Amino acid sequence: MQTGCEPLYSAAQVRELDRLAIEQRGVPGHELMTRAGAAAFAALRRHWPEARRVHVLCGAGNNAGDGYVLARLARAEGWYASVGWLADPARLQGAARTAWQDAVDAGVSVAPFEPGRLTACEVIVDGLLGTGLQREVAGDWAAAIEAVNASGVPVLALDIPSGLAADTGRVLGTAVRAALTVTFIGRKLGLYTGQAADHVGEVVFAGLELPADLAADMPPQAWLAGYDQAAARLAPRSRTAHKGAFGHVLIVGGRPGMGGAARLAGEAAARVGAGLVSVATDPGHVAAVLAARPELMAAGVDGAPDLEPLLERASVIGLGPGLGQGRWSRALFERLLRAEQPLVLDADALNLLAAAPLRRDDWVLTPHPGEAARLLGTDTAAVEADRVAAVQQLQQRYGGVVLLKGAGSLVCDGAVVWIAAGGNPGMASGGMGDVLTGVIAGLRAQGLTPAEATVAGAVLHAAAADRAARDGERGLLAGDLLTPLRALVNPGQDHHAAHD
Repeated sequence: MQTGCEPLYSAAQVRELDRLAIEQRGVPGHELMTRAGAAAFAALRRHWPEARRVHVLCGAGNNAGDGYVLARLARAEGWYASVGWLADPARLQGAARTAWQDAVDAGVSVAPFEPGRLTACEVIVDGLLGTGLQREVAGDWAAAIEAVNASGVPVLALDIPSGLAADTGRVLGTAVRAALTVTFIGRKLGLYTGQAADHVGEVVFAGLELPADLAADMPPQAWLAGYDQAAARLAPRSRTAHKGAFGHVLIVGGRPGMGGAARLAGEAAARVGAGLVSVATDPGHVAAVLAARPELMAAGVDGAPDLEPLLERASVIGLGPGLGQGRWSRALFERLLRAEQPLVLDADALNLLAAAPLRRDDWVLTPHPGEAARLLGTDTAAVEADRVAAVQQLQQRYGGVVLLKGAGSLVCDGAVVWIAAGGNPGMASGGMGDVLTGVIAGLRAQGLTPAEATVAGAVLHAAAADRAARDGERGLLAGDLLTPLRALVNPGQDHHAAHD
């Protein structure tokens, strides 16, 4: 299941890997710091090839040491390199102190932080606060971060942007907005979810030439799933395949005025390869659904009894798009909770579930943070403060597989947490969740396990949105994802998919 995934670690785990490298593998701490600074400087040169003036901001500890190394290496290449410090380097210890002294000996200008120096360089390097930060940033540190963000000068962050929590992606008061983050030894979970997307820029991983088996006995906190992971679940079809081999999805939703939600979910299920798709909706929507997409089988349902003939044929049910919470909605919801088929729940189906909690092992729940808060009996801020904890709590309470949507969508099956790579702000528009429901249901109908379908569905949904946003994020519509989805679920015939 982890094919194509990258392991994500907590800050404590990475510190332990650092210790193991030094104490068990014999790599000196100063050597690790030198490798980190060199990797960051190499990334800086690739990202800003014309730059020749760099200003490094240093705090205390190893993060500062990495910064002093980078400044020294830049100076050795003939760059103008200066350091502004917020923690007196004379108090540094160990490898970080050596790195500071080496930088001074190499002719690097080292002085207390002055905001006016920020605009005299072409790149700022953030080595202020590392991954151990636990409390809100305040005082001179917060003022320095605000000055960096106001400078208009691009920033490279060492290991993690200062002020961003390494384990949750939460901004601790204020945080550097970097254009590039070079992270070392292990990928930090907080770089890929929460508020991280507004702060990390491009993330580059530098393993510092450590042995590949260093983390062999350390289970990751989560896995970063990309397109390769999704593609690995999409085997080429037999030349003698027929529609009956790929499942029958039943989408249930679309109260009066919301038929488009059910139609989007139905077409998404078909576009990712479901053999047959039916849509059970308010009778007033049937003509419109058939006119827009005649391949869907649309049925008007006045109440729960009308679902019975549809349930006889369905293999997977997607419940919630445009469902509403009225009497009609509740009747359908209550009937389908007793259905034998696997369920994918979204939107108002989740709100109805929050009002009458139930645990089930074979369903997929796809809440956004607001719906997650209702399901947990808390508020959105609490969910967003620790998204990993929230998705784990949801899974423990409701069972099955849970997908917590948002920047850095999370999937939890009770044993493993995945983060879906990709996606963009254009997805903040109506109907995106309906498409995702259809994608997951369509993959589930084709034989993927609940976890496989959910992880692959989240990744494909994000990848389709990134493709559709090539003409701009603003104004992106949910329906714009349907065409790229078809290309993405045919990886052997789409040679660009893995690179988008």
